[in-house]
Amino acid sequence: MTGPRILLTNDDGIRARGLQSLEKIARAISDDIWIVAPHEEQSGASRALTLHEPLRVRKHEDRRFSITGTPTDCVLMGVQDLIPGKRPDLVLSGVNRGANIAEDVTFSGTVAGAMQGMQLGIKSIAFSQAYAWMADSPIHWETAETFGAPILKKLLQQSWGDHVLLNVNFPDRTPEHVKEVEVTRQGRRNQEVVHADKRTDPRGVDYYWIGFRGLPQEPEEGDDLHAVMEGRISITPLHVDLTHMETHHRLKGVLGGAPPKE
Repeated sequence: MTGPRILLTNDDGIRARGLQSLEKIARAISDDIWIVAPHEEQSGASRALTLHEPLRVRKHEDRRFSITGTPTDCVLMGVQDLIPGKRPDLVLSGVNRGANIAEDVTFSGTVAGAMQGMQLGIKSIAFSQAYAWMADSPIHWETAETFGAPILKKLLQQSWGDHVLLNVNFPDRTPEHVKEVEVTRQGRRNQEVVHADKRTDPRGVDYYWIGFRGLPQEPEEGDDLHAVMEGRISITPLHVDLTHMETHHRLKGVLGGAPPKE
């Protein structure tokens, strides 16, 4: 088996358990696998690009590298420098420890890795495995591993826009309890879920820790949040254009043309 040339990355770091799952998914369709991942966890890094300090590359074994940077750095350097010869045919990012749905996608390093691949003109897919945030909750990596390769094979038989990436989220269920696959739109969270938790260190100095509250959500049917909560695998096509066209058209009718005068 040969198959497409695939670049794997993530935001949980080169040692992350989810990267093992992603490699298992990728090797179901190809032997030409390259891994370029952050040396340390970069969750929440979004599309950050390292501009003010040098990047160090560590080669762990043949075709496996880590970089002291972000997922965006990893994909950029993997495509442009670390992978010789032919460019990757596909970029896969993940499998993230935790869902990347609703507004999560705007600060997700996992989605950013796929977005950088898409920006370089390469088909790109982000994979995430949902789980409960309690410390003793198991993460069902077997769910991503069971369904990841069949979904990937089916997706690669389809075409999607040059400026579109696919965001795949597996629900917090064991494989036998996963209901179905649903193509979804990006949802919206209760934003009170994310909060700054104020604490005090042993010296009596206040500090803050960004965290998540287990508050109830009210997702709409058809969005990614609703699908994952209901036990379905969510696939959401995403793109970079953040223009809100309805407002664009309305403002253009009022403010288009010469600048207004007092």
